[in-house]
Amino acid sequence: MGRYVLRRLLQLIPVFIGTTFLIYWLVWSLPGDPFSGKCGDRPCPDSYVQAMVDKFNLDDPLVVQYGKYMLNVLQGNFGETFRGLDVGELIGEAYPNTIRLALVALAIEAVIGLAAGILTGLRGRGFLDNLVLVSTLFLISLPVFVTGFVLQITLGFELKWIKTTVSASPAPWEHLIVPGFVLGSLSMAYVTRLTRTSIAENKRADYVRTATAKGLRQRRVVGVHLLRNSAIPVVTFLGTDLGALMGGAIVTEGIFDIKGIGSLVYDGILGKEGVTVTGVVTLLVMVYLLSNLLVDLLYAVLDPRIRYD
Repeated sequence: MGRYVLRRLLQLIPVFIGTTFLIYWLVWSLPGDPFSGKCGDRPCPDSYVQAMVDKFNLDDPLVVQYGKYMLNVLQGNFGETFRGLDVGELIGEAYPNTIRLALVALAIEAVIGLAAGILTGLRGRGFLDNLVLVSTLFLISLPVFVTGFVLQITLGFELKWIKTTVSASPAPWEHLIVPGFVLGSLSMAYVTRLTRTSIAENKRADYVRTATAKGLRQRRVVGVHLLRNSAIPVVTFLGTDLGALMGGAIVTEGIFDIKGIGSLVYDGILGKEGVTVTGVVTLLVMVYLLSNLLVDLLYAVLDPRIRYD
């Protein structure tokens, strides 16, 4: 297992370099003058433009710019915005809110999605199965911003059960339940369907019939044998979904005014703050890569037949 982890970590290096370089190239290749609007209605003086060009190494070839940027990032220096704000501090203030929101969404989709999937997978076709299938199809068909606005209007403005905005930072956990449901609603529907299908297929497998024939109690057959093998595709989805939730939080954060990385990236794109966008996305790439590594390691825990060494 140790050699496998080391090999996977080494494989992450070229992937990390390739993805972050692509992001850096895209961000700094946006059309238009990056210094437009930085000096009010008038064009920026040449001295200011030259100072910014020197500060961000814009005269260097793109590969050299990227190399200097990554060297600073590896030392914990994410640079400064055009206004002189420390990007590391901005990310430090925004990231905890997005991590909290993503964890709430992940917990909701895991708990509700797994419970609904297991229940319908074990029971088979019937009223409950049809109800769950229709409900999940409804959630899949609705764009996230529609679900967000509907819940905000009904639960917030009409019934006064929740706060319509979560402007406090760090955001209180209890105020993130509804935004977390909105963010995780689509994935929750997929987890439900994936779990239902996996359970329905595996409950007819030979090892389940063998365990039942050996006289094991039904609770042990389901809990130890059936769920353990059926969980592998679901764990894969949940592990990769954590990064997707953090990256996709920009819409939910905009609806509920949550001060997370979504609003930071949005402001960075509008203001053409390439350093801010690159810094945030670089951290998201790290989350994606590490969550994928964690999922691969969990395979061996869930299925003893899987060995990496």
